[in-house]
Amino acid sequence: MTKIKEKLLNKTATLGVVGLGYVGLPLAVEKAKVGYHVIGFDVQREKVDMVNAGQNYIGDVVNEDLNALVVSGFLKATSDFSEAAMCDCVCICVPTPLDKHQQPDISYVKASTESLVPYLHKDMLVVLESTTYPGTTEELLKPILETSGLTCGKDFHLAFSPERVDPGNLIYKTKNTPKVVGGVTPACTDIAATLYENVLSAPVHRVSSPAIAEMEKILENTYRNINIGLINELAILCKRMGISVWEVIEAAKTKPYGFQAFYPGPGLGGHCIPLDPYYLSWKAREYGVHTSMIESSMMINDRMPEYCVERAMKMLNRHKKAMNGAKVLVVGVAYKQDVDDYRESPAIDVIQRLLIEGADVSYYDPWIPRFRHGALEMKSLSELNGAVLGDADLVIVTAAHSNVDYGLIQQYAGLIFDTKNAMKGIVERGNIEVL
Repeated sequence: MTKIKEKLLNKTATLGVVGLGYVGLPLAVEKAKVGYHVIGFDVQREKVDMVNAGQNYIGDVVNEDLNALVVSGFLKATSDFSEAAMCDCVCICVPTPLDKHQQPDISYVKASTESLVPYLHKDMLVVLESTTYPGTTEELLKPILETSGLTCGKDFHLAFSPERVDPGNLIYKTKNTPKVVGGVTPACTDIAATLYENVLSAPVHRVSSPAIAEMEKILENTYRNINIGLINELAILCKRMGISVWEVIEAAKTKPYGFQAFYPGPGLGGHCIPLDPYYLSWKAREYGVHTSMIESSMMINDRMPEYCVERAMKMLNRHKKAMNGAKVLVVGVAYKQDVDDYRESPAIDVIQRLLIEGADVSYYDPWIPRFRHGALEMKSLSELNGAVLGDADLVIVTAAHSNVDYGLIQQYAGLIFDTKNAMKGIVERGNIEVL
């Protein structure tokens, strides 16, 4: 048995987590909860200070758990990468966004890996969790790490294990979500799997290479992207045909096999589903493959905010009002229901397009008190009331938060465009139009 595997099994290994965001902090907490000493690394001093003060900023982390782990000494955070030298294992959980040309930006992964090189030591395990294109672990990380003079598979171990965080999911958290692990060598896979098997309560599925694990994650989210693109396109068609796409979906759901329900909306949000297919399409071009189905679904989903604004303009026109100068209240800027996360939120794209058309836009979101997106910065209304709703020419619902009073909206708003069918339980529907 290797030294690192023995230390993982008896929990004497010190574990590092690079990136203390939606993926990294919950992972660091779960590792510390089972008895490992964990060091979290982040370049943002504010996050480091909050963790060391036991102050939580991630919805999926229990405040009391974080504070107890910090007080007991099992978890600490730092911006000093030299402390990686004390770690037996380091997991990289940094963002992988798209650049302005919609191409993969793996600069954070590259920088984190390069920062690790001076402190890489014999028998260390490095695991990349950030979602990326197939080949990243072996084509990017491995050569960088081997500039240390150590050889992958012989002197140190390297694997990819995709994060599967679903912010706001009340059932599946980091602890109980199955893990996929693929190492550069069988020994790398075994050691990485040993780590997760000692932390998680869910099964760990081993695959034969990092590329398999990388492609697996892309498949998960591309599958969802394509099916959401399909239902968004059907929603546009159903509107033209005078058919309720929502009723169609409910009817299709009665089939006990062969159908999974996906729902239309103002676009795609979050860090994974809107981005991951671009990674795959970009990589596919290296092999001369044109991913036409994937790209078509992306185009449909990317156009949904524009389509929603067009629908909103037509609604106002039918009531003899112009979008230019209209008071529009957007309800919900989070990218999905009941989360405080607005990364890639289509609601923000809707707001930007409304502003371009000359609308006077305000928003309300009990989960997002304020947001900044490029040059756009807005603050949420403190509450919804009859006066605010009655003053709006149009209310657009762009997130189906469960803590919003939709009955109040229906009662006082003159005109409502519900892009998420959040108001499906409202009986009086004369002032409601659904996507």
